[in-house]
Amino acid sequence: MVDINKLVDTKASTQSKEVFWDQEVYDREIKNIFGRSWLFLTHECMLEKKGDFITTKMAEDSVIVTRHTDGSLKAFVNSCTHRGNSICSADSGNTKSFVCNYHGWVFSTDGKLVDVPLREKCYHDELDRDSLSLKTIRVESYRGFVFGCFDETAPSLEDFLGDWGWYLDTWMVGAGEGAELVGPPMKSILKCNWKVPTENFVGDGYHVGWTHASALHVLGGELGGLAGNQAEMPFDELGIQVTTRHGHGFGVIDNAAIAIHAKRDEYAKYMEETIPKVAENLGEPRAKLFNGHWNCSTFPNCSFLYGTNIFKVWHPRGPHEIEVWSWVIVHKDMSDEGKREIVKQAVRSFGTAGTLESDDGDNMVQSTHVNRGNYTREGTMNSTMGQGYEGEHPDYPGIVGSSFIGETSYRGFYRFYQEMMSADSWDDIRANDEHWADCFPNKNYWKDRIAAKAAEAEGE
Repeated sequence: MVDINKLVDTKASTQSKEVFWDQEVYDREIKNIFGRSWLFLTHECMLEKKGDFITTKMAEDSVIVTRHTDGSLKAFVNSCTHRGNSICSADSGNTKSFVCNYHGWVFSTDGKLVDVPLREKCYHDELDRDSLSLKTIRVESYRGFVFGCFDETAPSLEDFLGDWGWYLDTWMVGAGEGAELVGPPMKSILKCNWKVPTENFVGDGYHVGWTHASALHVLGGELGGLAGNQAEMPFDELGIQVTTRHGHGFGVIDNAAIAIHAKRDEYAKYMEETIPKVAENLGEPRAKLFNGHWNCSTFPNCSFLYGTNIFKVWHPRGPHEIEVWSWVIVHKDMSDEGKREIVKQAVRSFGTAGTLESDDGDNMVQSTHVNRGNYTREGTMNSTMGQGYEGEHPDYPGIVGSSFIGETSYRGFYRFYQEMMSADSWDDIRANDEHWADCFPNKNYWKDRIAAKAAEAEGE
């Protein structure tokens, strides 16, 4: 039996290596984390017309998301209530109904059973169709990004995002027009545990200069100086890391939004024209973030790089394999040429065969499969970088770390991971709302740092 309380030590900032391998841990994750969290499904731009649909996954469950005839969004499990066959095998399309290939049962775009062959002759008109509708899923949209949740007791999507929504608005609202995804998604299989890429995106600025050293030498640009982790630079002045109540987090490198893009003329022009509008719309702190390069994860398994503009979901397929789905983020008010530039550069770097994607993939596979060893799994992993150099910030919500290279958001991700794995219900999780950040030992870090700088300035 796995001891859930030993998986994560929030005081020592360590995690058991069992979290990347153990089947029992994975089974608990499916129930306690994926069964309770809001999971990304699609973007509304892919469901514009009535009857539009996409098929996706929520953990290992196949799911259909539709634009119903009344214009509302609906989501339901892709499994016929007769004999369990999938009722839709297409990735996307437009339809008036879904018909099961096995026996011809017909379901409407809200999942209701509307017709059954031989209903009168062989069922003697005694079939209770209302009770045989497809299993529905809560579905909500945030700034056009659509999420689903199996748990009726979970908070609303907006509440689940919490302070993370404040950060997301930086680019999901921006100057006012918002953002959308370019699809269909690129798909690939990666033989790693779902948490390895999620934690990498949530805050691993540390690996960039080492893992991607060769690529950075070739790419050059603003991030080229990170190659080899040898650069003399004031890391505490170049960006921050953030973690929030429900484990969502990110790191941002200031003034580096377009850094990965080799061809960038239209993107640079767009940023120059748009940043002042973002400042007017959302304020200077978020305008500064708008011009940064972000590495981010929305708990539990949705990640993106803003700036590079790749958007990913890590669908688990057991503890040792995932299916990676990747879209490209574009701002709605960009020129068509600017959007094309972004798509090309995003695919080039973090598409299925992208230069940087390939670097990461090898590490993610190795980080998973080395834990096949029983003795290896008795060990722990360390995430103490920057511990104590983080706290409540005057401008930015959540717990904010002093540098874009640190592990503040790692610690925040696994803090909430442990909370969800241990809790019996959302009521248990809500009971911790006032104390969730108590595991961060120096919450006055920013207050003290600002006061010290002010005193130093006065002394000069």
